Parts: sequence; C-alpha cells; structure tokens
Amino acid sequence: MKVIPELETENLIISVLKPDDFELLVKYESDNFCHLAPWEPIRTAGYFGLEETRKRVELNFKSLQSGAVIPLVAFDKNKSEVICVCTFSNIVHGAFQACHLGYSISEKNQGKGLMFEMLQASIQYVFTEYNLHRVMANYIPTNTRSGKLLEKLGFQKEGVAKSYLKIAGSWQDHVLTSKINPS
Repeated sequence: MKVIPELETENLIISVLKPDDFELLVKYESDNFCHLAPWEPIRTAGYFGLEETRKRVELNFKSLQSGAVIPLVAFDKNKSEVICVCTFSNIVHGAFQACHLGYSISEKNQGKGLMFEMLQASIQYVFTEYNLHRVMANYIPTNTRSGKLLEKLGFQKEGVAKSYLKIAGSWQDHVLTSKINPS
C-alpha cells in the first residue's frame, strides 16, 4: 500500500484528498468553474455533482494505491479549503520513468506564489519518492501564466503539439515542456 504523502510548506498542507472529504473538491470546482473552464475539457452534466465527485475522489485514492496516479491537493493550514490541485498521471516506470503533470489554482489565490509553492514541493516528492526521471507538463500557448510558472520551476520547452487536446470544446495546440530529475 502506498503511503499517503503529507507535505507541509510555508503556506500549504499538500496531501491526497480522502474519500470522506470529497465535498472540499465539490466546493473548489463549484467556486472556480468559470475560472477553470477555458483550460479544461467540457464535462458531462453530472461530472461536478456530489455523487460523481465522490466517485472521482474514491477512484483517485485507489489509483494512488496502484501507483498509476498521484492526485495531490493543497489545503490551507486548517485543511478546511482546497487552494490548488496537481495530478501526476500516466506514470510509466521501466526505461521511461516519467509522468504527466496537470494543475489548477483557485481564482482568488492566483498571483500569490501558492501554485509555485505546491508544485515545487510536489515535484521534489515525485522525484524522490517515486524515483521518476522526467515530469512532462503541457500548456495552451495563450496561457502565459502557466508558461511562466513552468519556466520558473525549471521546465524546458520541447516543442509544440498541434491539435493536442480538446479543451473548452475545441482542439488546442499545446507547448510541450519537461523537467528532468536533477539527481
């Protein structure tokens, strides 16, 4: 069984959302629906409902145990609110030892350095505890905040993938980046 991480930074507690706490994710997604919509796929009507969110949190919790996904959330210091989330997915071991990174932050917490704080600690955790060699993160070219964040974290641009993902209802190009484990 995988150990559930609990990382503490200056402003955040980073861990995996437990199934009983799924309502914190419901609130995060509800409060930030319009803010996150331009960067997300279009979801089914029930996707954000209580039951579907509970099922997603349970699935993420089980996927952590299998080693397929590392679904992290950053809480405020009271663990009463989700500030931002990041997910390391498509984890491959063997010769590749890599994964993809996705992330988001609440609208009201943008520009405070909290996403950087979360990702810096989380990436270090993945490199150290999972011994991955490469983390890949991709962003829509117009998302300049994301591009600057990844650059500040040490990600290197590797190219552009045309029509890479269907986001907000249309196929979007993405800038491909990666960060290599320094050790």
